Amino acid sequence: MISEKYADMTTKGSIIREFAQYASKRAAEIGKENVYNFTIGNPSVPVCPEFTETLERMLKEENPLTLHGYSPTLGIMSVREAVADSLNRRFGMEYTADDIFMTSGAAGAIAHAIRCVTKPGDEVITFAPYFPEYVPYVDGTGAVLKIVPADITSFQINFDAFLELLNPNVQAVLINSPNNPSGIVYSTETIKKLAAILEEKQKEYGHDIYIISDEPYREIVFEGTDSPFISSFYDNSICCYSFSKSLSLPGERIGYVAVNPKCKDAKLIVLMCGQISRFTGHNCPPSMIQLGVAEVIDKTADLSIYEKNKNILYKELTNMGYECVEPGGTFYMFPKTPIADANAFCRMTASKLDLILVPGDSFMCPGHMRLAYCTTTEMVERALPLFEKAMKLAKEME
Repeated sequence: MISEKYADMTTKGSIIREFAQYASKRAAEIGKENVYNFTIGNPSVPVCPEFTETLERMLKEENPLTLHGYSPTLGIMSVREAVADSLNRRFGMEYTADDIFMTSGAAGAIAHAIRCVTKPGDEVITFAPYFPEYVPYVDGTGAVLKIVPADITSFQINFDAFLELLNPNVQAVLINSPNNPSGIVYSTETIKKLAAILEEKQKEYGHDIYIISDEPYREIVFEGTDSPFISSFYDNSICCYSFSKSLSLPGERIGYVAVNPKCKDAKLIVLMCGQISRFTGHNCPPSMIQLGVAEVIDKTADLSIYEKNKNILYKELTNMGYECVEPGGTFYMFPKTPIADANAFCRMTASKLDLILVPGDSFMCPGHMRLAYCTTTEMVERALPLFEKAMKLAKEME
C-alpha cells in the first residue's frame, strides 16, 4: 500500500510553482519576452566567473577519482576548514572544521539541523512571512511548526505574539534573514532581543533552545542595511547556508551547517548530522562542487543588479500607491495588494496582463504579494506600466 501521507501531499502543490508553471505555459504561447514573470527566486546573474575557472582547471589537472569520488560523510575536510576559516575572518567567530557539515543547499542543512535538536512532538517556532517549504521541512521530522503572525508594519519580529507561543515544548526557533519573501533583514536590535528572550527561557524551562538560522541570502544585503551575523549573538545557534544565491549556483545544491562552537554539544551535533544522512539519503553533495566553492569561498557573483532592480521597483510602485516595506536585501519584495484578496488580485494580473506574481497567503501573510525581481532590469522597467494598469483594475474589482 502506498503512503497516504505523501499521496495526500501531491494534491497540495506549491502556489509558487502553480503560478510559475502558468508563466511557462504563457511563455510557450506568446513568447517569453511577453510574460512578466516575478515568481521563482532563481538567480538571474551568471555564476561567479572564478568558480567556472576553478572547475575548468580542476578538470584538467586534478585526479578524476578525487573530483568524482564519494566525499567523506561530513564533507571534504579541506572544504570544511575553508568554510570555518571564512566565517572566522568575516564575522569574528571561532569555528573549526569539526563545527561544519557540508549539505545539499540550505534545504538539506535545515532538514539536518531540525532533526538534530528535536524529537517527534516537539515544537519549532518560525515567523511570518516565511518560506512555505518550512512546513514539510519540519513536518518531516515529526516536530510541529508554530507560526508567529507578522508585524506587517516592519516585518521585524512580532515579539508580543512570539512570547505568547513560547512554552516548554519549544526546542528551536527557525529564522530567515535576509527574509524570503519580505526582503527584510533582522536588525541587530531584533537579534539581541530574540537572544535575550531565549536565554531567559532556557533557564526557565531547564533545557536548551536553538536558533536555526536560514541564511541563503546573507550576501545580498543593500547599502546602509544593518545585517548582523546571527550566530555571534547566541551560543545555541545553528547556521544553515547555501551558495545558491551568493555564487549563482542553485542547481549545484551546495551548502553547509555551521554549529556555533559555543553551542552545547556542538561537535556532537555535527557528528549527528552524518548519522541523519544515513536514513534521509543525503549522503553528501558532489565532491567537485565542494572543492570548487572552497576555492572561491569569499567571492560572489555580481549581485548589484538586485539592488538596482529593488530601487526601481520600490520607487515606482510606491509612487503608484502600492504599500511596501522597503527590502534591505534578497531579491524579493512583498507589497500589499490593492485589494484584500491577494489570490484574486494575482490571478487577475496573470490572466489579464501576463504579469505573474505570487499571492502572500501561502507565506502566512494574506493581503500581500511576492515579487521575485531576480530578472533583467529591462524586464523590470517594461513591467512598470502593467503594475499601474493592475492598480486601476483592482479599483474596478472592489
